[in-house]
Amino acid sequence: MTVRDLFDLGGRAAIVTGGGKGIGLQMATGLAELGADLLLCARNPERCEAAAAELSDAFDIRAIGMRCDVSDPGDVQAVVDRAVSELGRIDVLVNNAGTVWGSPPEDIPLEGWQKVVDVNLTGVFLCAQAAGKVMLGAGCGSIVNIASVAGLHGGDPEYMNALPYSATKGGVIALTRDLAWKWGRRGIRVNAIAPGWFPSDMSKYVLGPHGDELVKRIPLERFGGPEDLKGAVALLASDAGAFITGHTLVVDGGQSA
Repeated sequence: MTVRDLFDLGGRAAIVTGGGKGIGLQMATGLAELGADLLLCARNPERCEAAAAELSDAFDIRAIGMRCDVSDPGDVQAVVDRAVSELGRIDVLVNNAGTVWGSPPEDIPLEGWQKVVDVNLTGVFLCAQAAGKVMLGAGCGSIVNIASVAGLHGGDPEYMNALPYSATKGGVIALTRDLAWKWGRRGIRVNAIAPGWFPSDMSKYVLGPHGDELVKRIPLERFGGPEDLKGAVALLASDAGAFITGHTLVVDGGQSA
């Protein structure tokens, strides 16, 4: 088998949460380029439907866009049911949907903390559980959870005051490791990607005022770009990563080195 064969996702189906824009759409595009059929979901269904239509036309794949609040078990199950019904299978889950709450720790209201936990950690669990049941039935599958370098170390409050985000991303890394143990012998690989700074709607509030200072802390002297997560998700989703599980792949330009 050649390296090209190992990365080929033709005939497979992937769910990408938060897949209508930003790094979610970037990773979905990478999977589509390798031939995977897609279901993109987020709280904005119109954006996901538009992205799905564009990817379907560009890469001759089947692609669906639909609404999903990942903190709602009913929404999550509806996504899994539709993927199975219309795409026939679930081979890959990219758990990308996320949110943030920014304020000093002493000022975080309980509802702010809970909002981030519900989406960033509970949502990852709910999606992994629902899609995982399908994968367990098939005896194979790959789950890729999107963590963050914020889950690996603390953050300077001058630039990053988002304790619930950091805590939940650390939780995603722990969930990834333990779920890899629980499901590895049943054919499912579970890994995570920990991106560094990527320009996005979420990060603009930090990169806008502090970008010049933060880029100096990155050995490659730039922020993440529109192609920088495609290879990472392709490796972990495909047979090229068949012997990788329980791993967190850091994609941060060397920031955490």
